This record gives sequence, structure tokens and C-alpha cells, in this order.
Amino acid sequence: GWDGCLYLRPLDILSEVVPTTRLAHGMRVFQVEGVRGFQLATSRPRALGFPASRLFIHCDRFPEEFSIIVTLRVLSVPAKRNEYVFTLMAEESSSVLVGLRYASDKLHFLFWSQERAGGWQTRVTFPNVSLSDNQWHTLILAVSGQSFSLTVDCSIPKDTPFPASLSVKRASFYLGNRRRRKGVFTGLLRQLVLLPGADATPRICTAMNFKVATLSVPTVLQDLPAKPASNEVLKYPYETDTKVTLGSRPPCTKQEKAQFWFNASRRGLYLCNGSTWISMLEAKQRLDYVEEYQNLETNSETMGVEVFTIPKVGLFAATANRYTLPGSAIYKWIDGKFVPYQNIPTYQAQSWKYFTIGKKIFLAVANFEQNERGQEFSVIYKWSRRKEKFITYQRITTHSARDWEAFVIEGETFLAVVNHREGNNHNIDSVIYRWNPRTGLFETNQTIPTSGAYDWEFFTIGPYSFLAVANTFNGTSTKIYSHIYIWLSGSFQLFQSILTFGAADWEVFHIGDRVFLAVANSHSYDSRMPAPSNFYAINSSIYELNITAQMFVKFQDLLTYSALDWEFFSVGDDSFLVVANSFDGFTFSINSIIYRWQGYEGFVAAHHLPTVGCRDWEAFHTAEGSYLLYSSAKEPLSKVLKLKTT
Repeated sequence: GWDGCLYLRPLDILSEVVPTTRLAHGMRVFQVEGVRGFQLATSRPRALGFPASRLFIHCDRFPEEFSIIVTLRVLSVPAKRNEYVFTLMAEESSSVLVGLRYASDKLHFLFWSQERAGGWQTRVTFPNVSLSDNQWHTLILAVSGQSFSLTVDCSIPKDTPFPASLSVKRASFYLGNRRRRKGVFTGLLRQLVLLPGADATPRICTAMNFKVATLSVPTVLQDLPAKPASNEVLKYPYETDTKVTLGSRPPCTKQEKAQFWFNASRRGLYLCNGSTWISMLEAKQRLDYVEEYQNLETNSETMGVEVFTIPKVGLFAATANRYTLPGSAIYKWIDGKFVPYQNIPTYQAQSWKYFTIGKKIFLAVANFEQNERGQEFSVIYKWSRRKEKFITYQRITTHSARDWEAFVIEGETFLAVVNHREGNNHNIDSVIYRWNPRTGLFETNQTIPTSGAYDWEFFTIGPYSFLAVANTFNGTSTKIYSHIYIWLSGSFQLFQSILTFGAADWEVFHIGDRVFLAVANSHSYDSRMPAPSNFYAINSSIYELNITAQMFVKFQDLLTYSALDWEFFSVGDDSFLVVANSFDGFTFSINSIIYRWQGYEGFVAAHHLPTVGCRDWEAFHTAEGSYLLYSSAKEPLSKVLKLKTT
């Protein structure tokens, strides 16, 4: 795996101090003006500390360029008193390596300069910073090059020159103190984030309420859910104000946000969201059942399907069909149904990919077979606004292409093709193409060796871009490594390898701030090993990104039957995964399953859907509701299912 100094997200110092199950000793949660913050204990400063190595993985140097973002509410401070927001201190010394403290009308940023033997304490003072007004404030301290700037509540920054290579070996962060009782922070603290390598001001100062704008806030302090789940108990009690009235409805404005109103006459409990009172007894939309909605007769068996919206034109679905004539089809959603719109000759098409570059609209097909003249091309089509059709734009030589993936990195557009095999050789290069705006064409940018590959999946985490390949067969075995690549200094480099079994698809998805990657394992075959009792009834796996380890680790196994696709979708507050089960070793008529996210239980089977040779799922939404579309690789009939909610 990757073993460098990567910061995959802002470093949330405040969340590190707060255990996930209970508050640290002496910490209390207060809510003021609808905003929650911590009040820190003064008796045991060391209890509010943790080793810096928990944030700085694989590296023991403090970043040279960074922002510190703090949201706080200061009580009035006596003129001569200093209070510490946080410190970073070496374990064996009383010196502050990095720290933030304030007096009644100024803010001090402290750091340890190591340019001379032994080093010395340096203090940068920002005068005329008045925080003691019992209001919430967000401060952004940005350090870049040799300059410091402080922005208070997104006003004009105050600029004033940080040491290179500051060691944080055997150092610890302390919240609201410098490891002693004197100078402990007495106000409320909501946010304390270290953002390496960037000035956070543009990210924070787009918020409407920048006094409490957030980059990362501990779960305990996040806004109340509009309604707790049916059996949920408040994990963290907090102190706030409640209105009890008989009869008339009190006002609900920004001032009352997060206040409760108990309507005594109706025995109703309501929560103000800043504009309206929300009943705490109302249920969110939930998935009740799935019904067959439309039988979509296709030109021939369908290997893949892509649903997309062309702005000001409408919703479309493109099917990748087996036979050349009449080819693959594009359908348009008209009066609540998909109707045929355009046929395009394709050669055992496997999948479509829709993407845009500026105002240009493209649709790329992955062709698996040669054309009548023995040439093997996959084709990019461009939407003609005049003809209101897709027309041929660029042909690219491919080798039994299975899939296209389109993505943007640092403003440049890329298109990656999965080459499955050349002749009988499955161990060949797949290719990443880069859009050349000067020629208006895609040009080869990088080749990556793949093994009988089926799928590319692009995703980003923070500032980093990743590309995962599903390797399926190397000529002798399906039990092979699939790879995740990371974009570093202009190309994709190996980040992590995961053992897969005939991997046919990767699906990345987010639940809250957690990142998951699901693989569809299609079959377990190894010519050198005795045959298993069933090649197709095998586990497909869900992996979760572990930020600390900087790698994906297995989260859950689910038994699947020659799984070919995963699709993630949401209904209300609920998250779902649907799997394309295609074959159980005996029949193609087999249930595909919708799994519901159940928190600590992971994904649990919720709905069984009869499918025939299911190859691909697409979730889509219209004004009328939410739908799933599945394609069949075994009959010329795909189906639209409607998600019925209650």
C-alpha cells in the first residue's frame, strides 16, 4: 500500500479529544443561539490531550503551510489574563511547539523556532482582535511561505513572517490549556481544525453564517437531526432553552434555530430549523416496497445501461446491446416511460458512458467485437443540438473493450478504457486518454497493465484522485489482485491491491463522512486447483477507507451469485445497495437483492427482486419519484422498477 505523508482530510483536533461513545471527563456541551460547543474542565488539563502521532501518520514534521480554523465563543477575559485555545507540546519539555492563545483584545500565535541550537519561542501577535463579546466567532489563521494572516468572521485578513521542518516527534496536542491549570480556556469551543497545505479562507467564507461556518465539527456538536430514529436515545445530553406555550405558535427565525416548542394543547413537540417548526413526531420518507413499472423491450440482450440528463432536453437511457443491427438504443423519458429515440450501430456493445466537457455533450460506447471490415474501434459520439441526435465524433482503437470511465483532474478531462483481452491474451494494457482542447481530441496519456479487466471506477477523497480497476481473469485464474491507483505528480501510481474473484465492478459510495468501496465478485476459478462446489456462489465484499491506516479495509462480506454490478442509492435518510446477481450455477432466473444500510450491522437484505441474467443496475429520480432500471444480458427485455415510499 501507499506509505507516504498524505492528509486525506482536514485534521480535526477537537474530534480527537472527544471519544465517540462518551464525553471526556469534565467536558460539557452547551447550546447558545442554536449553536453547540464544548465547555472544558479546568481540573485535569492532561485529560484533554492526545499524542500528535494520531494525526501525523507516517511523518513527524508539522506542515510548513497550513490553516488553523477555530470556532469559539469567548467569555469576557480580564485585561491581564491569557487563555489558551490549544497547544502542541513536546512531552519532555514545558515549551510550546505550536499554540494559540488570546488576551482581552489580542491573539497570539506561538511556535518554536529551531534555526539555532536549542531553538527559542516565537510569538506572532495580532492586535485589536476583540472576541470577548459573548458572540460566536470563526478565526482562520493561514500560514504560507513566511507570512501569517488572520481572518476573523471572514473580514479583511490581518497579515503579519513559520519555521521549516518543525519536529512533532513525541509531542502531544492539548485542548484549551498548556498542560497546567493556569490559562485554561473558559469559553465554548465548537471547531478546531488543522488544514495542511491550504488557506481555508475561501472554503469557509462562502457560508451564509460565517461566524459559525464549519469545515469539521465533532458529531456531538452537529445540528440536531430533524427527527431522531424511532428508538434513538440522545447519546450526548446538552443544555439549551425550551419554550412551552399554550395555543398560539411562537416565531421561528434564525434567533430561535434549534429551540424546541412544546405545544401543550396538542401535546406536540417541535424543533425550529431557522424558518419553520418541524414536528419531531413525523416520519421521513422510507422505502416500503418495489413494484414493476415498465417492461422495456430492447433491440437484443443488454450488457449495460446508462441513464443521463441532457440539460433543457430531457432524461435518457442508453442500452449497450449485443447485436450490430439495429444496434444499441437510446431511449427518452416521455410521460413517465422510456420510449425509443435513436439507434446506433454497435459491435457487441458492453457499456455506455455519458460525460460533458464545458458545453459539449458526449456519449462513449465500449465495443467488444470487430466491425464488418475487421477493425476494432470503440466510439465517442457527440450530441448535436441542431439534429437533436448523437453523431460520431472520434474512433479509438480498443481490444475487447468492456467499460469507459470519464473524470476530471485539476481541470483536465480524462477518459479511461478497460481493454479486456487481445486474442486469447488477457494480460494487456488498458489506456487513459487525455482531452486535448487544442485539437479537440482524446490522446493517449498513460497505459496501465490489466488482466481481463471489466471496470474502471474513479473517485476523489479530499484533494486526492483515485482510479480502481476490476481485474477479472489472468488466463489461468480469477483469484487475482485488483488495484487502486492514486494520482500523484501527473500520473496514476499504485496505492493498494485487493484480492478479488473475477471482479466485474467497483462501486464507491459515501455514508456520512465514511467512504466505502464495494466489489462485485463474479466467479471463483483456478485451472491449477480442484473445482469448488459452486464457482458462482461466492462473497462479494465491501471495503471502508481507514483514514489512519491510509488504506481500504474489509468491512463486510455478502453472499452473491455471479455478481456483475453494485449500485448505491438513497431514499430519504436511508442508504441502499442493489446487487446484480446473474447466475447461481444452474439458472439465470435468480433474485437480485436490495440491501439497506443498518449502521453498525452494515448492509442487511431488505428486498428480493426476480431478475433474469441481470447485468447492470441504474438508479434515477424524476419529479414523479425514484426508480431502478436493470438490464438483462439473457433476454431482450430490461425492466424499470418504481420505489414505493411511505
